[in-house]
Amino acid sequence: MSQSTFIPLSDHGLIRASGEEAASFLHNLLTNDINHLPTNGARHAALCTAKGRMIASFLIWREGPDFLLLLSADILPGILKKLSMYILRSKVKLSDVSAERKLIGVLGGDIGPAEPMTTAPWEGGTVIRLDAGRAVLALPAGADLPAAEQSGELARWHLAEIRAGIPRIVAATQELFTPQMVNYELPAVGGVSFQKGCYPGQEIVARTQYLGKVKRRMYRVRLDRAFPPGTNVFTPEAGDQHCGSIVLCAPAPEGGFEALLVVQSSGMEADAVHVGSPDGPKAERLPLPYTVD
Repeated sequence: MSQSTFIPLSDHGLIRASGEEAASFLHNLLTNDINHLPTNGARHAALCTAKGRMIASFLIWREGPDFLLLLSADILPGILKKLSMYILRSKVKLSDVSAERKLIGVLGGDIGPAEPMTTAPWEGGTVIRLDAGRAVLALPAGADLPAAEQSGELARWHLAEIRAGIPRIVAATQELFTPQMVNYELPAVGGVSFQKGCYPGQEIVARTQYLGKVKRRMYRVRLDRAFPPGTNVFTPEAGDQHCGSIVLCAPAPEGGFEALLVVQSSGMEADAVHVGSPDGPKAERLPLPYTVD
């Protein structure tokens, strides 16, 4: 436990969905199967527009009969309002519980279960194991961290997200990507179920999966300076028209910056991706922990 680094996730928020129809309500709106989410399971899922563009990405887990949705804090108010519009007569209640929870990212150590995307009770809250190197603690607001706490900067968590190849939608990237563009349907991310029923944008997502090749994908790259999410990405093939965007970016301890970006696969394969402008800094491809194509 002494080897763990604890990072307050100050740019994240939490929505609680409660009520006897909470599971079916979320299942009918999101890209993943919520009805069959195990009591100790966690899943990634997205909320899309009718055109299949992501407006939110979530980490979802169960807490008793309720469901908790972790997302970027800057989009939470709008997404909570959007979800609430669908309630109608459903027996479900949605609430912003960010102030009631202390959200902590954990790097390293052996906190919580060993199996990825599973959960366990922790000090009155929940620990969610994401992968071998990352976990999230969602604790009561007044809870104390273990005495062995080592505090870390938020940028370290962002870098861990990038190196894990897990996208996170923020305000600047809403409606920029379909799930496949950010590798959401790949088993390593597991953010889309193609066996479940309809949800907003499902027809577009399914058509992309079964009828066409995904021309844009998300890659991990090295950059010589920082660019905010939503920054345009260019390739010579596309000329002055941008063909992708930065998803996340963070400083690397070795120097420079690392980022997740979406771009035409042909441009990345040609090693000709530039950020910010057609003649902007070149992006150097780095490996992801999973295969993209």
